[in-house]
Amino acid sequence: MGNVDARLLVSLSGVTTRTLHRCADLAAELDRRKVPLSVLYAARTGEGPVTEWVRTRRAHGDSVLLHGYDHRITPTHRAVQLGKRAEFAALPAHEARLRLIAAKAALDANGMAVDGFAPPRWIASEGTVQALREHGFRLCADLVSVRDLVSGEVQRARVQEFGGPSHRTETVRCFALVLAAARAARRGGLVRLGIDAADLARPGLRQAFLDAVDVSLENRAFGTTYGSLSRPKSLQLD
Repeated sequence: MGNVDARLLVSLSGVTTRTLHRCADLAAELDRRKVPLSVLYAARTGEGPVTEWVRTRRAHGDSVLLHGYDHRITPTHRAVQLGKRAEFAALPAHEARLRLIAAKAALDANGMAVDGFAPPRWIASEGTVQALREHGFRLCADLVSVRDLVSGEVQRARVQEFGGPSHRTETVRCFALVLAAARAARRGGLVRLGIDAADLARPGLRQAFLDAVDVSLENRAFGTTYGSLSRPKSLQLD
């Protein structure tokens, strides 16, 4: 039986000038379903059509989360054995503080105030979480949970996404995403669907993602944003 308390969180990363038209198309599809979007925004995006689009979506009611500072730079001088790590995956608190200071300065320059954080690849070190609290962030969304950095509450829910290249066929990956969304919606709590803008270029992945949204709604989940989770409870309207 469906659970009316299930909340659907749809996030989008990888928004660039090359993917912007596909991102706008996805946002329009979600608008038709009355599902808001949570945009994961890298601080060094700078002025331009991407930032302007994100501002427009926020004014429309979508949420914006800081998605790191600069994903292109290896974030640590220490040796990395398994390839380039995600930007905030292994930082101690003092290094995370420095990158957050730079990120907040870039956000201020872009007129983009945010109080939620979603680390690249959804991985944040404990030092990063500590630094986020010190810098006034209210929420940190990682791969398996959403943390309220004010109250300390942790809501367990895994992000369901296609991920990187896989040995599984695209058909299997699509089926797995839709099935996971249906199960999460029936279970109640948070249903977290995430997509990278690059995947929107593949019609099969794009349709499967929308199917996952639809099956969540059919199982009585309702669309909300990460931003709504970070508001004080007295201000929440959901």
